[in-house]
Amino acid sequence: MEFFRIKKDVPFMRHALIFNVISFVTFLAAVFFLVTRGLHLSIEFTGGTVMEVAYTQAADLEKIRGTVTRLGYRDVQVQNFGTSRDVMIRLPIQKDTTGKIVSSAQQSEAVFGALKAATPEAVLQRVEFVGPQIGKELFTGGLLALLFVVVGIIIYLSFRFEWKFAVAGVIANLHDVVIILGFFAFFQWEFSLPVLAGVLAVLGYSVNESVVIFDRIRETFRKMRKATVQQVIDHAITTTMSRTIITHASTEMMVLSMFFFGGQTLHFFALALTVGILFGIYSSVFVAAALAMWLGVKREDLIRHSNKDDEEFDRNDPNYGARV
Repeated sequence: MEFFRIKKDVPFMRHALIFNVISFVTFLAAVFFLVTRGLHLSIEFTGGTVMEVAYTQAADLEKIRGTVTRLGYRDVQVQNFGTSRDVMIRLPIQKDTTGKIVSSAQQSEAVFGALKAATPEAVLQRVEFVGPQIGKELFTGGLLALLFVVVGIIIYLSFRFEWKFAVAGVIANLHDVVIILGFFAFFQWEFSLPVLAGVLAVLGYSVNESVVIFDRIRETFRKMRKATVQQVIDHAITTTMSRTIITHASTEMMVLSMFFFGGQTLHFFALALTVGILFGIYSSVFVAAALAMWLGVKREDLIRHSNKDDEEFDRNDPNYGARV
C-alpha cells in the first residue's frame, strides 16, 4: 500500500557523511553516560521485597504509592495484577542508619502497617524477597539474550544478503540499542525486565526495517544497471518511504497509547520502544545503508546471474523502454 509516491529520488547518500558523524557523536555520548552514570536498575536486577495486597474494592494506586513513598522508599513500584483489587508492591533493598540491610519482614511489616492505617480492609496476601544474586543472574541472562540476538542477526543477514550488509546491519542495530541505554542512563529512568524486553523488540524491529531497504537495494541493482551505487541506494530508500511512514506511524500510535494509558507498569517499556522506533528509522537509512556504501557494496555482491538473465529481467521491467 502506498498513500503517496515520490517521483524524484531523494539524495540521502549525498549527506551520508554528515549524518554518520552525528550518529557517531550521539553514540559516543550514550557510551559516556552509560560509563559515568550507569543504568538505574530495577528491583528485578538489584533485589528487594515483593508484596501482594488485596482490597475489597478497586485499589487507588496513586494513594498507595504516596503512602509507601512517605516511608522513604524512592523507587517503589505499585501495580495491579490479576484484578483491580489486587496490588503488587515492589520495594528496593533498604538500609538502616548503621548501613545494615533492613530485612524483608521488617520492610513488609512497616509498609503494610501504613497501608492498613490508610485502608483498614487491606489484606496482606504474600511477601517474597528477591536477593541480589537472583537479580545478577537475571541481568546476566538478559545480556546473553542480547548477545544471541546479535549473533542471530549476523547469521541471518549473511545468508540473506552479503557480509557487508550483515556488518552494516549489526552496527546499525547496536547503534540503536546503545542510544536507548544512553537515554536511560542520562535521565536515570528505571531499567527493568519490561524495558529489556522492549530493547530486544527494537532490535527485531530495526532488523526488519534494514532488511526491507537491503532487499530494495538488491532489487534496484537489477533494474538500474547503469546507475551508481549512491543512486541505487537513494532510489531504494525513496521507494520504501511510503511503507516506512505507514508502518512506523501505526506502530508508534500503539506505543504512545501504552505510554499515556498503560500506567506505570508499561511507562518505561513504551518509552524504550518510542526511542528505539525513532532511532531505528534513522539508523536503517543513515547508518545501515550508508555503512554498506562505505564498505564498498556493489552490484556483483548481490546479483549472481549471467548478463543474459539480467537482460531478460530488464526487458520484463515496465520501465525498460523508457531507459533504452
